[in-house]
Amino acid sequence: MKNTPIPYEVVKQKIQESKLPSVGKASIRELVKLVNEIEKETGIKYVRMEMGVPGLEPSQIGIDAEIEALKRGVASKYPMIDGVPELKKEIARFVKNFINIDVDEQGCIPTVGSMQGAMAAFLVVNRCNATKDTILFIDPGFPVQKQQLRVLGMSYETFDVYNFRGDKLRDKLESYLKKGNISAILYSNPNNPSWICFTEKELQTIGELATTYNTIVIEDLAYFAMDFRKDLSKPGQPPFQPTVANYTQNWLMLISSSKAFSYAGQRIGTMVISNGLYKRRYPDLKRYFTSDEFGYAMLYGAVYSLSSGVCHSTQYGFAAMLKAANDGTFNFVESVREYGEKARIMKKIFTENGFTIVYDMDEDKPLADGFYFTISYPGLTGEQLIEELLYYGVSAISLAITGSERTEGLRACVSQVQRNQFSDLEERLKRFNQDHRN
Repeated sequence: MKNTPIPYEVVKQKIQESKLPSVGKASIRELVKLVNEIEKETGIKYVRMEMGVPGLEPSQIGIDAEIEALKRGVASKYPMIDGVPELKKEIARFVKNFINIDVDEQGCIPTVGSMQGAMAAFLVVNRCNATKDTILFIDPGFPVQKQQLRVLGMSYETFDVYNFRGDKLRDKLESYLKKGNISAILYSNPNNPSWICFTEKELQTIGELATTYNTIVIEDLAYFAMDFRKDLSKPGQPPFQPTVANYTQNWLMLISSSKAFSYAGQRIGTMVISNGLYKRRYPDLKRYFTSDEFGYAMLYGAVYSLSSGVCHSTQYGFAAMLKAANDGTFNFVESVREYGEKARIMKKIFTENGFTIVYDMDEDKPLADGFYFTISYPGLTGEQLIEELLYYGVSAISLAITGSERTEGLRACVSQVQRNQFSDLEERLKRFNQDHRN
């Protein structure tokens, strides 16, 4: 029997009981379940890096506003499908203040988290043009978005952007778009899982090609303003959150409350549709919806079909936080800088114990420290590394399930790791390195 920090036989047994064909290819939620079972059996707490759950307390501003809304009796009433007026107003202000983009309140649609926003987007963008039925992912990316497309029976294509940064991006992107079947381009910025941040030049390339090929860009801003290398926290003052919206009208954004506002449990985000795209008419939409107007089909066709509105009280909580951010009385970015600090320390612990950072550069600049980072260990594939780390009380997910070509790597999320666990992490990685180095 091997001597590992977590009893070897227990981990082995739980892996067998999970019936997973490969732990290394397990989904995020499957790994969560497996680690929960091991922790329950052993009583030993893991250093958990597999799931991107906020690890910070939400602002009292949102909580108080939500409680007040409940006291006013909103729980008994259906919210309007397009969102409460207070929230729509503050979303439009937020987009102007922190992205420097003008958008009508009409195009600001609350969603049940960005997950619902993505699902609704897929239902519409893939039906605007009968000849364009495929989403192009600039990967690596959030694996559940591809799962959504599989559930919908829709097609997607993907490429790992790491070797196509800067000037190389145009030719690579155009090689897909010129085939004529791409309805939309989707990416996250900052990127989940690599924490890559696109440059203005790259965003310009994406925007120009989207216009040329009449393709819609779905910009997933789940980690809004969390490139901590620059201060994006001042409303109405540059620098602003980078966006493709500066270079095309063919865009919609998904802005989440989960990470930047630590409001994940309340399941609220927003879809923001450009003024030009909202009113655009696509005759092929009438195959599925009552209107051929993009925004109308999105709101009363897709969003309404998925949920008859976002939780009423939560809309008021989110609106209050956005208003405080817009007014400059709540620095939401300062609240989440802890993630960057933890990433810096954790990266150091990993690299001092034989690990390598997989995605380490933004073109010619070192990658930011943020919500995620990526790791590998010499001689092990990502699948092997995940399973081996489980015996040492450390969990993460494989880059292979994110569309990355770096199959030797794992994604590590810092949010659930507490600072008082750093010593455990260091001790366990030292043991791992001692047991695995050649």
